[in-house]
Amino acid sequence: MDLQAQRDLQLLNEVEQNAAVTQRTLANNLGVALGLTNLYLKRLTRKGYIKITTIPRHRIKYLLTPQGMAEKSRLTYLYMQYSLTYYRQMRERLNVILTERAKAGAKRIVICGTGELAELAYISLREMDLTLVGFVDGEQGTFLSYPLWPVETLSNWEFDTVLIADLEGAKRLQARIIKTGVPREKIEAL
Repeated sequence: MDLQAQRDLQLLNEVEQNAAVTQRTLANNLGVALGLTNLYLKRLTRKGYIKITTIPRHRIKYLLTPQGMAEKSRLTYLYMQYSLTYYRQMRERLNVILTERAKAGAKRIVICGTGELAELAYISLREMDLTLVGFVDGEQGTFLSYPLWPVETLSNWEFDTVLIADLEGAKRLQARIIKTGVPREKIEAL
């Protein structure tokens, strides 16, 4: 599912939930510029998915048309397919990485990250004969009922591998981990 389809789905969801939503709110929720949001809305209107009406005091109301409901259902189905495929691919990749590390003698693993990939990494780790040393990330707190530690505490830990479970910030995190003195060969990124 491409980015355009994801944004269309998000816009259709937002309009369905709140017909009086403003373009500014939509732009913030989508994480795009206000002008781009305006273009998206005009395109969805041209396709017949949204109807724009004016309500008193120069306010605009967006209505999802029957065609828009059908498109939203279609996009939701595609998004679910995409998500499940992505989940399966990540699980396979995690299993390959952790199996290779285990064959190389690794037993004690640190997971770096606190998102959905970190959760998948934790589940994969639990299914294997590997031990979770802990979770590290940018700040302290808790994650999956475990204490969350700053990356800089790695220099005090005993572990075989640090698994970076963050796709977007992997290079930045790897640089931070290396600064703590962890050898590059002990770091694995998804």
